[in-house]
Amino acid sequence: MKVELTTPEFLNAINIGVIRQCSSLKKGLKDSHGAKSDNGWDMHIEGACGEAAVAKALNVFWSGTVDTFKRGGDVGNKIQVRTRSKSYYELIVRKDDRDDDIFVLVTGKAPSFDVVGWISGKDAKKEQWIQTHGNREAAWFVPQKELLDMNSLPK
Repeated sequence: MKVELTTPEFLNAINIGVIRQCSSLKKGLKDSHGAKSDNGWDMHIEGACGEAAVAKALNVFWSGTVDTFKRGGDVGNKIQVRTRSKSYYELIVRKDDRDDDIFVLVTGKAPSFDVVGWISGKDAKKEQWIQTHGNREAAWFVPQKELLDMNSLPK
């Protein structure tokens, strides 16, 4: 499902990403899961834009929360958005992700995204999908062909 953020949607998401990065820097938080500290700005901005794209695709309000981390969801209470820059990348689920949350893969770069599909945290945690890409800690990398169609996402 292709999603193009409008200029106001794009600017709002950029602002949320900047606020998230500034908050992390002010609190002295380290990038999680072995991420390089020199790309925090990009990760926060693109991640926020991906969240806005999912909300737009689902036609739901996106609150763009800051400092909520694992409390609640990126979109609504249970949807966690994973934004990846390349169209062929898998969906990432990490060991501290909740089994009962829904994980949505978004690919692309702002302001144009493809909302690829979804899977529950529990269903994503299969042994055969554990990888260590990018010299980071092991995680589950769910192939796109294993994701469910966005139209099947429970309301």
